[in-house]
Amino acid sequence: MKESYASIVSLRRRVFSEIAKMAYADTPLQELESIGHRLYPGTSPDDREELFRKRAIVEEMTRLAMGMNLRDYDEYIKVTEGFDDVDVSTSIFKTPLVDVIKFACESCPTRAFTVTNNCRKCMAHPCTNVCPVNAVSIGQYGAVIDQSKCVKCGRCKRTCPYNAIVEYDRPCASVCGVGAIESDDKDRAIINHDKCVGCGRCVVQCPWGAIGDKTMIYQLVKALKEKNKRIYAIPAPSYIGQFGADTSPEQVRAAVKALGFEDMVEVGLGADYTTLHEAKEYLERVPNEIPFMGTSCCHSWTLLIEYKFPELKEYVSDSGSPMRYTAEHIKRKDPDALVCFVGPCTSKKVEAITGEVKDYVDFVITFEELMGMFVARDIEPSEIEAVDEEEESSSSAKGYAMAGGVAAAVKEVAEKIDPERHIKIEGANSLKECIRMLQMAKAGKKDGYLLEGMACEGGCIAGMGTIASTTRVRKALGNYMKDSEYQTPLENVLIDDSLKDFGK
Repeated sequence: MKESYASIVSLRRRVFSEIAKMAYADTPLQELESIGHRLYPGTSPDDREELFRKRAIVEEMTRLAMGMNLRDYDEYIKVTEGFDDVDVSTSIFKTPLVDVIKFACESCPTRAFTVTNNCRKCMAHPCTNVCPVNAVSIGQYGAVIDQSKCVKCGRCKRTCPYNAIVEYDRPCASVCGVGAIESDDKDRAIINHDKCVGCGRCVVQCPWGAIGDKTMIYQLVKALKEKNKRIYAIPAPSYIGQFGADTSPEQVRAAVKALGFEDMVEVGLGADYTTLHEAKEYLERVPNEIPFMGTSCCHSWTLLIEYKFPELKEYVSDSGSPMRYTAEHIKRKDPDALVCFVGPCTSKKVEAITGEVKDYVDFVITFEELMGMFVARDIEPSEIEAVDEEEESSSSAKGYAMAGGVAAAVKEVAEKIDPERHIKIEGANSLKECIRMLQMAKAGKKDGYLLEGMACEGGCIAGMGTIASTTRVRKALGNYMKDSEYQTPLENVLIDDSLKDFGK
């Protein structure tokens, strides 16, 4: 999707880099009033309408990039209205973090089945025969579907020998597995924030750039410029392959330090902590206390359970996420340090402002936003000379980035600790799959299992804030795992030995 939506991705990156550039240069925020014209100057009769639309979208993306709410277009509000409140060097995130730019929304039609001109008006009329509510009839030119009767079962589509019936949906709603995309009185998309789990899939699915998420790029850059602050970047395991096919982890580290960070610590280190905690928890609790256990890494998966399956909440591991454990590791060594998580999605932004995590993680940005910062500073990671660094995480921890990697890591360690246990694992990647798996678990069909849930198809390597194709990243990550010095956290010398003592 990102490859085919290149123009939207480019637009977002230009906004991110402009914000970062201004923060590094201490440019007065009032100059953002003209950001739409700066990024899209000039005009011509052929592109005038699109040009003005792009400028308007840029203005709203700018507000989100500064951490502000979108404007209400029922009254005139300057682009920079309220920016003095966010001209700080600390996190200013307030929900909602994801929202719809209403004027940019095309009011796409909601889910329906429709007949195309591929219909041959055949004698068999299979579409009418299978419809359970008589919503399909044969008209003068072909089949006709009465939308007021249609129950959207899809039988007519499946039975048509000419594939003449198609299903369509508004793009944002089609990827929202929790039904959080609704409509206002003008049929524009709105997000029901009581249902939203913050995965951000709708942001990258909208072909109009009409959905965006808040960032803290400006505040982070201001903090990086303060000499009395030491800020560590902690990238999620899915960062491998994001910044160029031939870019090494050491080059990414050097590039990050060139932005002003004190250093970089891979979140794979925290993933090793999570593996040990969850392995111990599974062995202790399943099946004596709980029938099955869910992993805890994807915050959207955790919120999904909290909102839709609250009775299963206690079956989710209470271990901290790799982001939290990595931040704790840094602050044990440097209590005054600040920590910036760099990850693949908005879900981690939501996690960072809730619960215990906010005491350890000070900033959260995505790979896409980090790339905007690199562009602002003319930094090309692949061109930087870098030296080898100490191994920070195990192969299994690096695998957290791909679907199935978390459960596989926990299973491997748990079975090494207790060779008599043979743990069944199952994973779901996409919220719709997660719901189906949880329904089966609720019905008692997953007893004894370790269940892994991921909001994105393919896992974190396909998160909304990633910038490289999943195929390329999967290959790069696989090679990185093969080259690891440690297979599991049990061999990782950076992990406290007390965590590896399970009383055996």
